[in-house]
Amino acid sequence: MSHKESDPRSTFDLAVAAADASMWIVTTAAGGQRAGCLLGFATQVSIDPRRFLACLSKRNHTYGVACRASHLAIHLLSEESLALAQLFGSKSGFELDKFEHSDWQEGPHSLPILTATASWFTGEILDRTDVGDHVGFLLAPTAARAPTRGVPPLRYAAVADLMPGNQP
Repeated sequence: MSHKESDPRSTFDLAVAAADASMWIVTTAAGGQRAGCLLGFATQVSIDPRRFLACLSKRNHTYGVACRASHLAIHLLSEESLALAQLFGSKSGFELDKFEHSDWQEGPHSLPILTATASWFTGEILDRTDVGDHVGFLLAPTAARAPTRGVPPLRYAAVADLMPGNQP
């Protein structure tokens, strides 16, 4: 067994980072509050029916609002969206209204839709599952805006060094 194989945590981290996943922002609204954050863990989990899993940190302001919400909006970021990723990834909603510093409009289900993103969709929350230090929100798509062709997504490598803004 090689040295790299002997530390499963480090090797796992390297394997996941090598996948260089597309980056997403989740937004939501409930009880007169808006919230949003960069998603570190998000993926499609079913083809038919279509389902998407967005995982939110239990320490994040957005998590508290999402627990009271019926829907989430998921935004795909483009390479041109790095500043938006930095705002939603490194600033805490406990301290700052991120929507005062970004362009958005009210969309389906009264959700805040970020206008400077490559694409977005909204989803009804079907289930919430504790998956460790995050909770997975299982979504059924309800509305969407298609991505612009030829616009490359922002990848994990571009935001890997961000310090999370999820401290209460």
